[in-house]
Amino acid sequence: MVTMKGWILLLLLWGATSVLGQRILKPALSRIQIGQRTFSPLVMLSLESTRSSSRRGDPTFTYVRRTCNITCPMGHVNADCDTCMCEDATLHGKVSLEDGSPAADARVYLQAKKLKLLTTADNRGMFRIPGVCPDGKNTLKIKKAKYATATVTVPESNRRNLAMQVQLHRSGKPYVFRSPEDKARRVGQSVSLCCDARGSPAPDRYLWYHNGSLLDPSLYKYKNNLILKNLKREQSGEYFCKASSAGGSAKSQVAKLAVIGRQEAACDSQPQSHLIRLPHDCFQKATNSFYYDVGKCPAKTCVGKLDKGLRCKDNVSYCCGVSKMETRDISCDGYTLPTKVIVECGCKICTETKIMVRGRATAADNGEPLRFGHIYMGNKRVSMTGYKGTFSIHVPADMERLVLTFVDRLQKFVNTTKVLPFKENGGAVFHEIKLLRKKAPVTLESTETNVISLGEMEEDDPIAELEIPPNAFYRKNGEVYSGKVKASVTFLDPRNVSTAPVTQSDLNFVDEEGDVFPLRTYGMFSVDFTDERGTESLNAEKVKVHLDAAQVKMPEHVQEMKLWSLNPETGLWEEEGDFNLEKSTRRKREERTFLVGNMEIKERRLFNLDVPESRRCYVKVRAYRSERFLQSEQIQGVVISIINLEPEPGFSSNPRAWGRFDSVVTGPNGACVPAFCDEQNPEAYGAYILASLGGEELEAVPSAPKLNPAAIGVPQPYLNKLNYRRTDHEDPNIKKTAFSINMAKPSPNSPEENNGPIYAYENLSECEEAPHSAAHFRFYRIEGDRYDFNTVPFNEDDLMSWTDDYLAWWPKPMEFRACYIKVKINGPQEVNVRSRNMGGTHPRTIGQLYGIRDVRSIRDPQQRDVSAACLEFKCSGMLFDQDRVDRTLVKVIPQGNCRRVSVNSMLHEYLVNHLPMATNNDTSEYTMLAPLDPLGHNYGIYTVTDQDPRIAKEIALGRCFDGTSDGTSRIMKSDVGIGLTFTCSERSTTEQSIFQSQRNLGQQSPRDPGRQSPRDPGRQSPRDSGQQSLGDLGWQSPRDSGRQSPRDWSQQTPRDSGQQSILVLPGQSPVYQRPPASRRNNQARIPMTGQRPTY
Repeated sequence: MVTMKGWILLLLLWGATSVLGQRILKPALSRIQIGQRTFSPLVMLSLESTRSSSRRGDPTFTYVRRTCNITCPMGHVNADCDTCMCEDATLHGKVSLEDGSPAADARVYLQAKKLKLLTTADNRGMFRIPGVCPDGKNTLKIKKAKYATATVTVPESNRRNLAMQVQLHRSGKPYVFRSPEDKARRVGQSVSLCCDARGSPAPDRYLWYHNGSLLDPSLYKYKNNLILKNLKREQSGEYFCKASSAGGSAKSQVAKLAVIGRQEAACDSQPQSHLIRLPHDCFQKATNSFYYDVGKCPAKTCVGKLDKGLRCKDNVSYCCGVSKMETRDISCDGYTLPTKVIVECGCKICTETKIMVRGRATAADNGEPLRFGHIYMGNKRVSMTGYKGTFSIHVPADMERLVLTFVDRLQKFVNTTKVLPFKENGGAVFHEIKLLRKKAPVTLESTETNVISLGEMEEDDPIAELEIPPNAFYRKNGEVYSGKVKASVTFLDPRNVSTAPVTQSDLNFVDEEGDVFPLRTYGMFSVDFTDERGTESLNAEKVKVHLDAAQVKMPEHVQEMKLWSLNPETGLWEEEGDFNLEKSTRRKREERTFLVGNMEIKERRLFNLDVPESRRCYVKVRAYRSERFLQSEQIQGVVISIINLEPEPGFSSNPRAWGRFDSVVTGPNGACVPAFCDEQNPEAYGAYILASLGGEELEAVPSAPKLNPAAIGVPQPYLNKLNYRRTDHEDPNIKKTAFSINMAKPSPNSPEENNGPIYAYENLSECEEAPHSAAHFRFYRIEGDRYDFNTVPFNEDDLMSWTDDYLAWWPKPMEFRACYIKVKINGPQEVNVRSRNMGGTHPRTIGQLYGIRDVRSIRDPQQRDVSAACLEFKCSGMLFDQDRVDRTLVKVIPQGNCRRVSVNSMLHEYLVNHLPMATNNDTSEYTMLAPLDPLGHNYGIYTVTDQDPRIAKEIALGRCFDGTSDGTSRIMKSDVGIGLTFTCSERSTTEQSIFQSQRNLGQQSPRDPGRQSPRDPGRQSPRDSGQQSLGDLGWQSPRDSGRQSPRDWSQQTPRDSGQQSILVLPGQSPVYQRPPASRRNNQARIPMTGQRPTY
């Protein structure tokens, strides 16, 4: 009888003696299993023909032993010859998640030639592996679904019982935190472009693209930095990188590389057109307007002096800027006004600025502020809100996406993550952060099935329900929780349009290719489970989400619905799971269809019911300082927000739900706001669009009683197709600060629809670079009765336009100090007040004009014959060279028959004690050398320093209105914090204020005085449109009126000024003139040090 071993020997002989046998048996002989034991034969039988001296040529059997090259410092080689084994050693481990809860069912592998599964963690996250040698060479990999693989090495040790702890991090796509920068080079030079990404798992591969085409990695030898040497012109263009890991991919922002010729000019020397508004008495007949072209240089990257070596970021950045200015005298009514005009641009070091984000965090329901809330950037706390919910964040220079999470320490509000846009060229942007109040907790029994409704709208069913099975709650240590549970589930219902600003993040996700795509939400919910005492946070598993399919009005969205969770570090939504269609009877007797998804509630507590949406467009929006809609009066830093709407079928004017909320910030060329759109059905999506600046809502162009395409900025018939409606279209009592449109995607076959304001998603660059003449929607700021004139032009919205000049109003581009004085007017009418600001003590500016500020007083609602004005003046301090202080000579001049009756006693005492001091002999005005110190409301002076000039002015104005040094108000309080008091008699009924005359004349559009500037398509000059000219209006200058006008606010007698005086003769406009030499010594004296001041 042949035994088992005998059969094995016969098989080995057959395999060794035949070719067929070798082919069949060789793969199987590597491992042989008999019963429960597996053998790895160490010998292989082979037959070779011996060509030796054997005369018979008999076959010879040779045994060849399998070789193993592993050397074990301890233990011995295992049977597979892939690792060392120590029978007396045991490894004990624990695997946990980010929040400390156990990683149940995590799999533990041995890193060998192939991954070898060793064991699986139990419900407590514990595992035990016998036989693993602690030699410092064995590597383990721990895997769990939705978490990044952890790699650990068993440490070297003499102990035979080892313990280790491993924490798993949630798996996600890479996140690019540093993109390549725009650069400029000449032909033949070199450049380095860099990008960096992080993630779990960490990115391990980078690819670079030029104008959308992949650059060959074997040719360019790049990793996360791309080096290009001996540049050629054709290498100009757009570059971006794509970082990849096992979790997915992410793309960087696009960087532009400009390559110019060796001798080519780095910048266009010819300035672009830039119009400034002139004072009311400086009408320019040549241009038939109150505007003058002072020019500007676009602050784009240019080729400057390069450092040695290749760096990701150039040590010194160069931008096109002002290289030459000239002083021009503008002819006004009887006097000339000096202003500086840019005549040549060149490449210079870029103006260094700071980027700030400011705002206020308040409850969406009643405006309650988030007091002393914590603000996180990723996992790091960076700031806190104040008592009134205000906050201020400095944005790092290399940051491209600002993600902040607002956490209420008192847990009254849901933790809110926001992606806040900011001004990349410097300055501050103000954001209103709306917080959703947490829903009051309900008590659940952990041993029962619990159902929680999502969405509570009158006369409508919930959008979805959460179903929690029995015994689904467990503690962070993995133990099943038994007892009562406090559950707070707060749902953001998109059927309530007023909740749109509460939207978490910016509703974007990254696809497998690394591209960012938008989501359309059907509701968000925040989950908070605690024990009965509310002290311990609980997790939950096997939770089901039942989404009512009847609530999904777009049929194509049913199959695409997914469950998402928010990554608070990146502000991006990540997929949690899919939904399946099921029919069931829930709460109501009729059978209904539900989308059912499964979820587990652990470290993430914010979820979203969303659909990826590919029908996308951009809307072009611009903001202006006034209804003139001039290109030079565009405002940067305005937050444009859009609410995407899904109309009720058949009722397009009554939207049933919002699907997305987005915000962008206007730049030098407006803003392109992303939105959903549809080419086939213009009413498939609608949108509400609104704008705010510093927390103040801007006004939209009216749509009633009749559409005015020229004012709205969109031509017909496209305007009718978009169905433009301002919010007060049907009810004039509603605010005028938003408009609605149908998101009708432009038809490629319609020329009038391919010039804005709606652009296809793939045409973003066309939208961003659209000329001012292209169609766009408009907002404008309701201009108060105030006017600013700077001798050295400066756009407060564009900090890069700052010029290093001694006469610059703001001497430092990274720190802006705003100063105001509060002027009280006793009299029956509101009065216009001017401040004239000149060099006072600096030898380079003494007697020269910095600028003019005009403002109109505001009547006190509580006192009939009292008004007050907050008047800006130029602060004293260092000039741009930071070499010497200048005490600004400020003259405060009310218009009309006014008499100074009092000066704040503390302000007067300060000026007396800080020489020199200006003499005040004329009681109709007030002259002072502005204080150097930041005085407060007790002096009637309000001073605020900020990195953004507009923010500094807004804060100072709010304090001035309130009459305090730390408060704010939009209502003028004329009895507190007063610096100067004047009594003014009533103006003649036939006399117009300067603001009234400006309104009558200011509707006329400017004409370019020196160069041809683009014309606003929606505005025409009076001559072009048939409007009345000055003569047609019956306007006469004071010189021609023949009447005796009261004292103009520019009026002053020669003896009142220590520098340049203004002489006003009866019936004439102000005339700038130097007094006769015989009278100069008797002018208003500025006592020097050691002299006794006079007042």
